[in-house]
Amino acid sequence: MTTATDRPTRLRWMEPSAIGGVLFHDRTIFRRYWASTTFSSVVEPTIYLLAFGFGFGSLVAVVAGYSYIEFLGTGIVATAVLFSSAFAGMFQSFIRRVYQKTYDAMLATPVDTHELVTGEALWIGIRSGVFGCAPMLVAIGFGLDPGPGMLLVPLIAFLTGFGFGLFGMWMSAIVPGIDSFNYVISALLTPLFLVAGTFFPLDTLPDWTLVLTQFNPLYHCVELVRHAVFGIRPLLDLWHIAALIIFAVAMWLLATRSMRRRLID
Repeated sequence: MTTATDRPTRLRWMEPSAIGGVLFHDRTIFRRYWASTTFSSVVEPTIYLLAFGFGFGSLVAVVAGYSYIEFLGTGIVATAVLFSSAFAGMFQSFIRRVYQKTYDAMLATPVDTHELVTGEALWIGIRSGVFGCAPMLVAIGFGLDPGPGMLLVPLIAFLTGFGFGLFGMWMSAIVPGIDSFNYVISALLTPLFLVAGTFFPLDTLPDWTLVLTQFNPLYHCVELVRHAVFGIRPLLDLWHIAALIIFAVAMWLLATRSMRRRLID
């Protein structure tokens, strides 16, 4: 006679243990190459601050009411997040799916596609939250005044990195080959990177361009970071947070559907 305690436990649609297994796998792999990744995350913003801050900054002292070092140092956070999330989502996911067959092995365990995508994106978001702090620390060394609002920067970087990690996974599932990422980088990521308010204020651009920036997640990341450092603006910040959440949800749906087609259908 079968009792209630003998019946198998019903797994939830989103099983925390499955996502935890994916995170544990990523953490284990990351321990092997953390030094090189951390090195580039610190050196790149330092180079940007040296090249633009002391180069262009010597010609333009104040931008949008901030010193150019402050303006640039807060904006580069979005650049660090983009490089550590979208690129990881694209290349890492493609290599694991096509060449290493890592995802096939994971799906042979009690892990579903949506849990695999969520776990991978969460790890990318966590990394982005950590690496997004590097430009802030470098900027403090160059004269940016520290403040309590900077404690919000890792959360902003995590949310942005989570969305762009999912974007990269979506791209990795729809491109025909790894060389096709060149189109994504040149035609999509580079314009987003340049028109996000990182290097210059956007109010000098035409009005129609300002409307398009509202669809740029990096712009919302830059604005949130600057407001966290220089003064929170509740109504504007709620819109920026909502925009990043909408972006992340849309990318999760697209990444999950595309990865399921590649791995299962």
